[in-house]
Amino acid sequence: MNPDKNDNVIQQRRIRIDVAYDGTAYAGWQVQPELVSVQQRLEETFAGVVGHSVKIHGSGRTDRGVHAKCQVAHLDVTTRIADISLQRAVNSRIAPDIRVTRLITVAPDFHARRSAHGKEYRYFVWCGEIMPPEKRLYATHCHHLLDVPAMSKAAQWFVGTHDFAAFSANPQREIDTTVRTIFKFTVTGRGPQVTFAVQGNGFLYKQVRSMVGFLMRVGVGAERPDAVKELLDAANPRVARVPSAQPQGLFLWRVWYGGSRVRVHPGKNPR
Repeated sequence: MNPDKNDNVIQQRRIRIDVAYDGTAYAGWQVQPELVSVQQRLEETFAGVVGHSVKIHGSGRTDRGVHAKCQVAHLDVTTRIADISLQRAVNSRIAPDIRVTRLITVAPDFHARRSAHGKEYRYFVWCGEIMPPEKRLYATHCHHLLDVPAMSKAAQWFVGTHDFAAFSANPQREIDTTVRTIFKFTVTGRGPQVTFAVQGNGFLYKQVRSMVGFLMRVGVGAERPDAVKELLDAANPRVARVPSAQPQGLFLWRVWYGGSRVRVHPGKNPR
C-alpha cells in the first residue's frame, strides 16, 4: 500500500498567546515604522522559531510605556512544534521584558479582538513626598494625598453605557462610535498606593488614562464627584479639564473570552 502523500503535509494552526510585558522600552504594542514595539518583537521571534513570517493580532493596543499583565493575541503557524515547546522556544529567544505566559492551539475562528467579551485595566498611583525608585516605572507619583472615597464615588458615574467622547483622545483614525460600556470601576487605597481597576467591553484611545486623570482631580478637591456625570451627559470632545494620566501607571490586566464573566452591576447611581 502506498502511504498517503498528505501524511507529510504540515497543517496550519491558530495559536492563542497570553503575553506579559514591561512597556518601558517600547513605543507601544502595535508595529510602527522605525520604532520598536512589543508586537514587532513577538513577530520577529516567532518567525525565527517556526521558519516563516507571521502576523500577530492583539486584543487591543497599549501606548508607549504602558504595561500588560495579560495581553491576548493570536497568530497562524505552520509547524510541527508542540505548543509547550513553541512557548519555551519563543521565551528563550525574546527580550526578558516580554514573556509568553500561555500558548495554546485554538479553533480557527478565534480572534483575539473580535472574540473578546471584556477587558480589565488597572492603574497605580503612589502618593507621598518621595517616589520609591523601584516603583517609578510602574506607578504615577502624586505628591498630594488623594481622597479615595470621593474618587470611588465619582468612579461609579462611569459604570454603564455612555458616550465617552469627553474621556478619550483623537486616535488619528476613524472609529465607529465613542459609546462604550463600563461593567465595574473600583478605587482602593492601601497605604500610599491607590489602585484604579476598571472593567468594560472595550476602551477608546487613552480612555482609561483620561478617566483616571479626572478622578485624580476629584481626589485633590479640584472637581466634584458628580462632575463625571456632567461631562458624560455633554459628550463633548475632551478638553484640558480632563487630563491624561501618565502611561507608566497603566497595566492591561486581563481579557475575557468564552462567555461573559463580567456584567453591569444593577446598583443605583451615586448620590
